[in-house]
Amino acid sequence: MYTVIYMKADYEPWWMFEGWEEMVRLRKSFEELDEAIAFAHSLMDEMRGCFSKEKTRKGAFTAFWNPGERTYCDGCDDDMQLYHGVFLLKDNEAISFVTEK
Repeated sequence: MYTVIYMKADYEPWWMFEGWEEMVRLRKSFEELDEAIAFAHSLMDEMRGCFSKEKTRKGAFTAFWNPGERTYCDGCDDDMQLYHGVFLLKDNEAISFVTEK
């Protein structure tokens, strides 16, 4: 089973800090890898139209953001950059599917 994840958090998706699952905004599962990759790429193409910055790490995680889009962090007592992340999991492990930029 392959799962495409879209998360929104005050950290890049590759960190997968404890509790990252609470930041998930979309989770879509697929039986076939090619279907999952096609969906992930279409989601990323949409995000490219909305965000000015993009960074991919480990070939599996892509973060999108607009400088200045911030959210308040209670634990930090400060405003933090907001990131929109897309990645692909197979059996709950991230898999590479993107060329890094």
